Amino acid sequence: MRGVEPEDWEAFHRFDDNTDEMRRADRVHPPRSAAGQREWAQKQALKEPVDDRMMLAVESLADGALAGMMTTSEIDHRAGRFSYGVAIGTGHKGRGYATEAVRLLLNFMFGERRFHKCEASVWAFNDASIALHRKLGFTEEGRLRDHEFFAGRHHDVVLFGMTAAEFAARHPYPSEI
Repeated sequence: MRGVEPEDWEAFHRFDDNTDEMRRADRVHPPRSAAGQREWAQKQALKEPVDDRMMLAVESLADGALAGMMTTSEIDHRAGRFSYGVAIGTGHKGRGYATEAVRLLLNFMFGERRFHKCEASVWAFNDASIALHRKLGFTEEGRLRDHEFFAGRHHDVVLFGMTAAEFAARHPYPSEI
């Protein structure tokens, strides 16, 4: 993972051209011009993380291509909770990018920022994301029925959670510093 760079605009523009990718990541947004996408990427590249809210690029180590993105949100320092979202482009799916990106983020947020719990919301029809969260050790904590509207109908959202202790038990921190 790395910060968003201004030259990432083209890859993000390709992601936004694919309605299915947008929907899996978040929701479908109106089309953005190339100039608008360049301006957005420039702003993201210059934006400092505030209150542990950040947007990161997921990059392929093999060729440096932008594979996807990750964001943190719903930051609650009092309770020690945060949420995140991860989206991987179609050409990079099934190669472990999401798994590695989530592990890196949780290692940082739990091990460096002292958060206690991570929460994730997944569209109930997104079998790959549900499987990812289960594989990583998240616990399914509930389901919000008919919670989100897109593609002409309402959809359920599955809620997942993992505590820092649960993460550390499955993914130990490095023993040598």
